Amino acid sequence: MITAKIASPRTAMRTTALIALGCAFSLALAATPALNAAAPETLQPLADKAPSLPVKSAFEKVKGGESGPYVLKLTNASKDTLKVTTKILLAVAFHANDKARNLPEHAIDAGQTWSVPDLAAGDKLVITAKGFASLELTVP
Repeated sequence: MITAKIASPRTAMRTTALIALGCAFSLALAATPALNAAAPETLQPLADKAPSLPVKSAFEKVKGGESGPYVLKLTNASKDTLKVTTKILLAVAFHANDKARNLPEHAIDAGQTWSVPDLAAGDKLVITAKGFASLELTVP
């Protein structure tokens, strides 16, 4: 008669887990040299990114009135006049209306503040100016 040694289910699971863990570690170690070899070339385009928009932003809650519950105050922190364009992605919109509101280009003089009224909680603003990276803000 031939007797076979049958492993318990716990031992079989332990063996399978160790094999899977070993494969995961070997893949992690194999990928490391590839990451080091490609680093300088892939990071170079990030240096060409446009500078950030030189504005300070603050949201203010408005009580009553017709200007909505929030107002965005944008202050020009640069020494030059900025011409900014603002797009407001509405958090709540009527299905027949646009889900975005585009404001015309506005010039903010150096050190001056511009107010964007009629904002609701959850609205997202995308502020752009020529030569700068766009600024994305969300109303709290």
